[in-house]
Amino acid sequence: MKYYSTLLFLVFFITFSAFSQEKVIKYTVTSGETVNQIAVKFKVTPYDIYALNPDARRGISPNTVLLIPTNNAKSSAVKSEAVAAKTSANTKEVIHEVQPKETFYSIEKKYNISDEALKAANPGLEKSGVQIGQKLVIPAKGSKAKSSVTAEKPAKEKAQDNKYVYHDVVAKETKFSIAKQYGISIEELEKRNPEIVSNLPVGFRLTIKGKAPKTEASTPAVTANTAKPTETKKAAETSKKATTYMDYQVKPKETLYSLSRIFHLTQEELTQLNPALSEGVKEGMVLKVPTGYLAPAPIIPQQQQQPVEKPIENTNTGGSIQIIDKVKSETVTVNPEVVELNKKRGQNERKKVVLLLPFNLNKMQNDTMSTANRIKNDKFLNMTLDFYSGAMMAIDSAKTLKLPIDVAIYDSQETKTNSNVSSLIAQNKLQDANAVIGPFYQNNAEATANTLRMYNVPVISPLSKDSANPIDNLYQTIPTNDVVRNAVFDYMRSKNGNIVAVVDKKKESVINYIKQNQKGVVFAALSETGGLDVANLKSLLLPNRMNYVVMETGNTAMIKTTIKALIDSQRTCQVQLVILEPNSTLDTDEISFDNLVKLKLMYPSVTRESDEAAVTIFDKEYRLKNKVNPNTYATRGFDVTFDTMMRLVQGKTYQETADLMTTEQVDNKFQFYKKEDGGHANKGVYILYYDTDLTLKVAN
Repeated sequence: MKYYSTLLFLVFFITFSAFSQEKVIKYTVTSGETVNQIAVKFKVTPYDIYALNPDARRGISPNTVLLIPTNNAKSSAVKSEAVAAKTSANTKEVIHEVQPKETFYSIEKKYNISDEALKAANPGLEKSGVQIGQKLVIPAKGSKAKSSVTAEKPAKEKAQDNKYVYHDVVAKETKFSIAKQYGISIEELEKRNPEIVSNLPVGFRLTIKGKAPKTEASTPAVTANTAKPTETKKAAETSKKATTYMDYQVKPKETLYSLSRIFHLTQEELTQLNPALSEGVKEGMVLKVPTGYLAPAPIIPQQQQQPVEKPIENTNTGGSIQIIDKVKSETVTVNPEVVELNKKRGQNERKKVVLLLPFNLNKMQNDTMSTANRIKNDKFLNMTLDFYSGAMMAIDSAKTLKLPIDVAIYDSQETKTNSNVSSLIAQNKLQDANAVIGPFYQNNAEATANTLRMYNVPVISPLSKDSANPIDNLYQTIPTNDVVRNAVFDYMRSKNGNIVAVVDKKKESVINYIKQNQKGVVFAALSETGGLDVANLKSLLLPNRMNYVVMETGNTAMIKTTIKALIDSQRTCQVQLVILEPNSTLDTDEISFDNLVKLKLMYPSVTRESDEAAVTIFDKEYRLKNKVNPNTYATRGFDVTFDTMMRLVQGKTYQETADLMTTEQVDNKFQFYKKEDGGHANKGVYILYYDTDLTLKVAN
């Protein structure tokens, strides 16, 4: 106890001493604020805030108290550095020793010199960049820059060096590529644009000092990038539109940051257009904004949400959450038709996959029920944990294959009606992803896809069976009921089968489906009491073709009658029994399994039963790791996650592979198609049947 008291006293003493040396103020964070916004407000950099508040790197929430360095403290530091600088009596040049976090830009600003003058006075600096401890020659004001080039640049070109160039971020660009494009460092880019310290939003307008890179086009450009000619043309058109303005009324919960994102302007530019914003953003205020820059939907910041950091132990699987898994790359061969993505092509560009899983940690922490009891009684949580355990197996497989994939897992905090995805988007957690898996509920998946559509991020719905609304970047991985039914009818027609339907009167939805979608199918007649007319059924069977009899009823007597009639008919013709969906009555003792095998009972399924080596290995590895057999949700977690990662390393985008490749994983097939009204759905369905050796097989 004495040891801990001494340690606490020592920490307090050191902290107090540090604060006494540098003047700081305490600031309480309000709802929706970010570190970047606070940095702009106090005219400091985000680095200054992070230096005093290391925990802020993981995010800030309302009512958090931050220590902010004052301008006095910063100015005194600058003065002390100036005193430390050595002056040369002969040349009147200052020798400056580079301090941590200093850049070309900060040094030039400090001594009020041009970029050209600094680099000319320090040959080789442009190639090597500034290094901590390096001593630079700061030329005296008015002196000519030393340079190996004899002829001076034209005055027009010199003036351009000191101008600001604006660059609109396009998809797939990185800070590194932009900094390299303009010949500056990433630190310098972030200093001039503090909003991009934590992320680089697509569409954000960057301020870049100096001249734009050379291009073949002779026309002047306000923005400069490496886009294709069509993209450059669009950018030029956009810049023209920016000269005209429109009125925009601020909506609830919008902030200066979200508005700057909507209109592709920096916060300073937006404030210059609307001086009233310097007093804060207020709901209902009318702003002057450029026309043509309005995004489809504003991003509304809510309470900040960080990646899941506390491991959740699943008593069923023994799995725990690891937030970021990074792995590297190696090579693949791909087959044209059903592609086996068990290896990969040469692909070094790193990809990011985000998993949105509804752990609902906040609910668990505020609940009096123990974690063990909750896991025991909460079916939805168990389903989530099972899916998660399978996903973790996929991530481990990616590590083994050394795929260049970064995986981030966030708690989506889902209910049937809402989630915290809007908060994650407000924090730019999802916009740079190459694919997002989740959320689980259909309406939440649609809302996520709708918001991320402007960033061209594919959203993969992993568990919903509902028919999705038409959203271009939404991918339904579970085939809908109609798709499953269609698959078995397509198979029967491909075999030139004679299709007869035996359907109970109570199954009105099935009757309507067949009548509306499956023309040419004949219905066996029923008696007045609702029973099967056996004579009529036998008369519909053809001797020279395969007869597929689709039976849909839960009535035990009708099932027995139908099975007996079909077994009798096998003496004169080929007959196979078909069901469209699982039928619990067939699993009772009253129905002979041997008779089902004789009729080679066939049905469509979104999963398969396979004894392939890869499937056996997965089952074995899962048992070793989790001490239980994988259930449907665990296998689906593996299949969806692994399939997504493998698609991303084929040298194509997820969208391109979805259009080109049909894939199979442990239990699931992924055969995406574009729906007529928009969006993508999966028609990967297996046709299974019981063979005479009592095994379940996939029909060819």
